[in-house]
Amino acid sequence: MKDLIKIIVVLALVFASTFLVANLTRLLSIEQIKSWLQMAHQLSPLYVGSVVILLLFCDLFIAVPTLTITILSGYFLGFPLGAITAITGMTLAGFAGYALSRKYGDSVFKFLIKDTDRRAEAVSTFESYGFAMILMSRAVPIFPEVSACLAGMTKMKFSRFLGAWLLSSVPYASIASYAGSVSSIDNPMPAIYAAISLSAVLWIAWFIYSRYQKMETVNH
Repeated sequence: MKDLIKIIVVLALVFASTFLVANLTRLLSIEQIKSWLQMAHQLSPLYVGSVVILLLFCDLFIAVPTLTITILSGYFLGFPLGAITAITGMTLAGFAGYALSRKYGDSVFKFLIKDTDRRAEAVSTFESYGFAMILMSRAVPIFPEVSACLAGMTKMKFSRFLGAWLLSSVPYASIASYAGSVSSIDNPMPAIYAAISLSAVLWIAWFIYSRYQKMETVNH
């Protein structure tokens, strides 16, 4: 487990560094994203959808405020189109993270964990806990991308990864985009409630799962 945590921390730091760079340069600030979507909305819903998908796909390379973008997708496109658009962007990011890590992740894996037996143990650990990690990854910023890369790096079966990713992303995107669709400038409370509720539910689920795993470890 220690080696798997080591990989998670390194990947998380890499993604976090992109978030810091984006914030320092103001390249992908919430204000900037809103401005792009407002300009796109004046042209066509197709442009709004394209911007949302591109932003959520870019989340794999530069950490972006996923929840905010998803809520804005619902606000500008309505429901269910906003949800479908957000799910598409999230899914493309997940697939790309999985595919790139499956193809090129071995060199990173071997660099971080040089011992063959320890690498095998890390793979085995992810096989045991990976599905649940991906399922609840939306509780923590950056962690969805980390889990997608881990799935590819450890050669997780694609159908298993896909199932966990969709089970995580579809409800998340649907709830957030619906809240955005029923919100307005004068009444932003549905979006605010949705953001708070989603974060709280996911954190509680993650806490319960962590406690359960600790109990399992003690019992064994």
